[in-house]
Amino acid sequence: MNDPNASLFCAGRGDRAPVFIADAVIDHQIKKVNLENYIGKWVLLFFYPSDFTFV
Repeated sequence: MNDPNASLFCAGRGDRAPVFIADAVIDHQIKKVNLENYIGKWVLLFFYPSDFTFV
């Protein structure tokens, strides 16, 4: 990263995520997940940036 301000936008432990809706695989089916349904609860957001990249 060449941008010295890029680190200002990195999420850290305890940071709040913005509310969003995303596709997720649940019980072998693609379903919509709304983060708003988890307000007030502990949630772990885990991303695999290249998992579904077919080479």
